[in-house]
Amino acid sequence: MRARFIVASLLLITAFALPAKAQVIVDMSLITCQQFFDAPPDRQALIAWWMRGYYSASKNLSMIDFRYVEYNTKVVMAYCKKKQNRRETLMSAIQKNAR
Repeated sequence: MRARFIVASLLLITAFALPAKAQVIVDMSLITCQQFFDAPPDRQALIAWWMRGYYSASKNLSMIDFRYVEYNTKVVMAYCKKKQNRRETLMSAIQKNAR
């Protein structure tokens, strides 16, 4: 429960820190590795934390082990950086590589 609160807080803080723009709906399941790398660093951080929260919730995990977060981030980013994986969705890359 506390991990969800932290993730939600981080998302809210990030959302309020961004300049006001028109509302945009993003289908997170369609973001490719290439789109993720092309995004500005603040958007990458927002996407990465959303994905971490999503997959933690899907595994019914209420705590975040930052060792796994760091490890999984490195593994998924290395996978996505390979040229043949650039068109793969980020969600698919996480499902294939994260533990």
